[in-house]
Amino acid sequence: MVVVAPPDTGTVTTGEERHVPAAEATRSQRREELREFLISRRARVSPEEAGLPMGGGRRRTPGLRREEVAVLAGVGASWYQWLEQGREISVSPQVLDAVARVLRLSDAERRHLYLLAGMNPPAPEVAPDKRDMCDGLRRLIDTWMPYPAHIMDLYYNCVMYNDAAAIVLGMRPDITQNCLVDFFTDPLYRARSHSWERNARTVVAQFRAACAARPDDEGFQAVLAEVSEASAEFREMWAERDIEDQGQIRKELEHPLAGLLVVESTVLKVPARPDLMIVLHTPLDEADTAEKLEWLASPEGRRGAMYPVAG
Repeated sequence: MVVVAPPDTGTVTTGEERHVPAAEATRSQRREELREFLISRRARVSPEEAGLPMGGGRRRTPGLRREEVAVLAGVGASWYQWLEQGREISVSPQVLDAVARVLRLSDAERRHLYLLAGMNPPAPEVAPDKRDMCDGLRRLIDTWMPYPAHIMDLYYNCVMYNDAAAIVLGMRPDITQNCLVDFFTDPLYRARSHSWERNARTVVAQFRAACAARPDDEGFQAVLAEVSEASAEFREMWAERDIEDQGQIRKELEHPLAGLLVVESTVLKVPARPDLMIVLHTPLDEADTAEKLEWLASPEGRRGAMYPVAG
């Protein structure tokens, strides 16, 4: 049966000319997807993998039975059956987590379960098999040469940076290695940045948005305490309570060898590593920035750099 949405009605019409509110149709589709998803995940888990004893008679379908999932998750058999049928029932994060544990869901699958159940998903986590991605990320930012690139964690701690970031942005071992703290306290970067005042409020607003997503995270509180103590300007801007998502920022930098550089920084996120952010700087079509960055990364430009290139 084909579902057709007529314009500007907020309803859907079936072949039987029955009008159903669009929101109800969406919920119905989500419940159907929830049912199919739970059935498919249940079929993947053998009784042995779930810690159940061997035997139990011949099974008509592979994987766990509904009753077994309910027992292992500590919920009623009828309740789990209703969940799998996509009925309108009350669910809690604790129960969904118990079901996800029994069905051996990955973090992405667990978050998908939350969405299908009509709940806000938990913050993404790094899967164990994705923790060792640093070599690939290093290759990524090194390939971005001769343009600056660096990688930050959730708390704006600099995890790694390429040679151009050291030459152009002044990233070096003897600073705090926290991009927020250094933005407000590093005299070298402050002296080079023509756009510091214009960008400062954006940087603070983006950090507040990151903090708001994890209000109880002590890591954010530690960075906030450090930069608040070090910078009165930060304290003033923080008190304005502005919020802004990560995006692109135009930066104008005065390099002692190359002169004016105009770049655009873009923050990228890797779904497999939600704890990291890649910051790529792209030259804009102003002040011959691309040519200057290429020269700064050349052997001649490196010899004249004020600070040694990061190893």
